[in-house]
Amino acid sequence: MTDDELSRTFAALADPTRRAILARLADGEATVTELAEPFAMSLPAISKHLKVLERAGLVNRGRHAQWRPCRLEATPLGEAADWLDRYRKFWDTRFDRLDAHLHRIQKKDSSA
Repeated sequence: MTDDELSRTFAALADPTRRAILARLADGEATVTELAEPFAMSLPAISKHLKVLERAGLVNRGRHAQWRPCRLEATPLGEAADWLDRYRKFWDTRFDRLDAHLHRIQKKDSSA
C-alpha cells in the first residue's frame, strides 16, 4: 500500500458517518437509500460520503438492473491494520517495560 492509498484510507475513516456506512456494509450489500436511512441527511450527501469511500477503495458499487448495491472492500482496512500493527508492537514493548519498572518499585517499597 502506498502512502497515498494509506492517506486516503485514513481520511475516509476520519468521518463518523463513513465509519457507520462501513459498519453497515460489513453486514452485507446495501443500496444508497438503505445506507441513508439512519442518517438525517440527503441522498446526495450520502452519495458524497460513498464517493470518498470509493476513492479510498473501501466501497464498490455494482449494478444489477436498476439496483446498484454498495459493498465493502476490506483489503484497504487490512492494509491499514497492518500498518498500525507495527506501532502496536512498539507500545506493547513500552508498556511491558513500564510494567516491569512498576513491579521493581513496588518490590522495593514492600521490602523497605
